Amino acid sequence: MNVKEKLSKIHSNIAEACQNVGRNPEEINIIAVTKYVSVERASEAIDAGIVHLGENRDEGLLQKWEVLGDKPTWHYIGTLQTRKVKNIIDKISYLHSLDRLSLAKEIDKRASGVVKCFVQVNVSGEETKHGLEPDSVLTFIEELKPFQHIQVEGLMTMAPYTDNEAQLRNCFQTLKKLQLEIQNLNLAYAPCSELSMGMSNDYQIAIEEGATMVRIGTALVGEESEVE
Repeated sequence: MNVKEKLSKIHSNIAEACQNVGRNPEEINIIAVTKYVSVERASEAIDAGIVHLGENRDEGLLQKWEVLGDKPTWHYIGTLQTRKVKNIIDKISYLHSLDRLSLAKEIDKRASGVVKCFVQVNVSGEETKHGLEPDSVLTFIEELKPFQHIQVEGLMTMAPYTDNEAQLRNCFQTLKKLQLEIQNLNLAYAPCSELSMGMSNDYQIAIEEGATMVRIGTALVGEESEVE
């Protein structure tokens, strides 16, 4: 299947997931994760109707930016090294991996406008995953108040790669509960109305548990080589 056909299938799956829990499919934004594909495949995704593209390396983002510019809305979804903030911060609309004050300080220093950020939370507790422990998220968000160029749009997590549906749901439910706690504080700089969770293998479950942004790579654009 080409990207357009895959996208149609994903839209059907999203509609089904939303129907299961009484949600509106229009609440869901699909981020096409293009880190493993060429600029041409990323462009094909845009032509198919994709608005949001996600990259996890500054080199990959910059390479695609040179060709695609601001056609898509750019999301940086990987761990961002502090020293690389200056390379990409004014080219992205969303950062999905804010997890430390040193990064927040550098973003605030380098950004020319407000950057919509997701605080990354390591709900699963896996050592291989980045992010804050759930019980330290609120304190971290309170510490972000002085930074004029940071808006906490929501929370992000990566669930374990597993077929265990109960484990996945527990992970997503934990993040949803935390998101609501922060949203209810009515912080002007941290509306925290969005949830970035769910990938190719689990996005339907994530949507049923409250995701508003799903990051889909393999199931949408595949994994062709950058040098293809």
